[in-house]
Formats: sequence, structure tokens, C-alpha cells
Amino acid sequence: MADSPSPTGVEAPVAVSVIASDEQRDVPLDADRWASLASDALSSLHRSGELTLTFVDRDEIASLNAEHMGHEGPTDVLSFPLDDDHDLVPIGPVLLGDIVICPAVAAEAAATHAGTLDDELALLTVHGVLHIVGHDHADPHEGAEMRALELALLVEHHWRGPAPAGFRHVQDESS
Repeated sequence: MADSPSPTGVEAPVAVSVIASDEQRDVPLDADRWASLASDALSSLHRSGELTLTFVDRDEIASLNAEHMGHEGPTDVLSFPLDDDHDLVPIGPVLLGDIVICPAVAAEAAATHAGTLDDELALLTVHGVLHIVGHDHADPHEGAEMRALELALLVEHHWRGPAPAGFRHVQDESS
């Protein structure tokens, strides 16, 4: 039995595990809901393995941002893909990486970025997944491809239909 078509038009694997943790108290959220979105996105991208999705406060994301990116202050999302060696046969599940999201920063940006907090958290989750699997937005062409894939995944797995009129998907996004 074939899976439903994905944004790339190919059947998706089923071996995906996303472990979610809510380690912040600023914004109430359902971490399992966002883990499910990350899992669905990975499946549509034909990626199997384990991923962690952690929600943290402003101080924690600022610390991670300084330590790993060399940038001061909090950010909305950080992705830490694990380097994989394609020549090795994995023993056990493939570890894809870690996504860290700061809901407080997302809440501040939502109105001018995605439109709503719900859509902002969905966008950050999908954005993080795309970085984990190797997508980037370092140049305009890569950025346009990444935004198109983000939108396709959100349409398929977050809204399950067209994007709402209020969704603002920033075209010159630099994060």
C-alpha cells in the first residue's frame, strides 16, 4: 500500500522517532504536537532516524546561540544536525540531530513573521527539520528552495490544506 504523496512525490519511510521536551515555562505548548509535526515532515522527506526537539527559555537559547553560533542574545530556533558517515552501516537507530526552539522569542516574532504563534511554532519546527536534513538558506537560491519546501510541508502536515490568508512567510528570511 502506497503512502499519500509528499511534497517531493515519493513514498515516505516509517522509521521516525522524535523525542520532545518542554523545558520552559514562558509559553504553554503541547510538545508532543510539535514532535508529531517534525516526525511527519521527516517522513515526507524520506528520512528515518531519531531526532530531539527541545523547547527552552530565552536564557538557555541565548547561551546555546553564543556557544555554538558565536552570536549574542536569544534566537528563535537552532538546529544541530549530526554528521553521518554514509560508508558505515548504523547499529541501532540513526541519530539525526537536535532542534532547540525558544517559544518566548517565537511569540515576540509571530505577528510580523508567520502571523500567529501556532503558525510560528510550526514554521520553526519545519525550518529546524530542514536544517537537520541538510537544507540551508545561505544564498538566495537556497533560501527560496527552503522556503518553498517549508510551505509545502506546512500545507501538508500543519494546515492540511492551503496556507491561511494571515500566514506571512518572509521572503528575505535570514534565520
